[in-house]
Amino acid sequence: MSKKGLLIVISGPSGAGKGTICKELLNRNKNIKLSISATTRPPRKGEVDGENYFFTKKEEFEEMIKNDTLLEYAKVYDNYYGTPEEYVIKNLENGSNVLLEIDIVGALKVKAKYEEAILIFILPPSLEELKNRIVGRGTESEEDIKKRYGSALDEIEQAIKYDYAVINYDVKRATDDIEAIIRAEGCKMMRMDKIIKKIF
Repeated sequence: MSKKGLLIVISGPSGAGKGTICKELLNRNKNIKLSISATTRPPRKGEVDGENYFFTKKEEFEEMIKNDTLLEYAKVYDNYYGTPEEYVIKNLENGSNVLLEIDIVGALKVKAKYEEAILIFILPPSLEELKNRIVGRGTESEEDIKKRYGSALDEIEQAIKYDYAVINYDVKRATDDIEAIIRAEGCKMMRMDKIIKKIF
């Protein structure tokens, strides 16, 4: 009898390295599937429907909102983005763990709708290191850097609302920590209860 999968939600400020950690986590663990978002924006060159996104018409997306079939959603400029509940639940029921990389607002919406979600916040080793990482990208103007840094400080204050915090000293160590969290969560009595009853 297989256990139900875990919904792992990862957030963190720009420059904390959450994207790199998520890639490492997926590379190491074949039983973790990346959640696929739905969006109303048109596909970009090379993007595949059902792999990169579920590309959806605006009317269809608004119908999903009306029917409450999204774990969370947001409107960015003129396009909707959201997490279809059916895709996530189907994979969880099949025993796969599902990884969702999302901002704080979306993460808290997911937790409100799916209490078993495990919220993990990625922190930088220091604020100085965070600023160095943002500057080191070389892709933002001075004004953008200030905005990102200010937003990061606001986001870090919200970390208290998460279940776990992982400090990204380096990608390997941070990924090890997340894997330890997943193993521990998988052994919680509330998740083992049915299996224990089956055995005994």
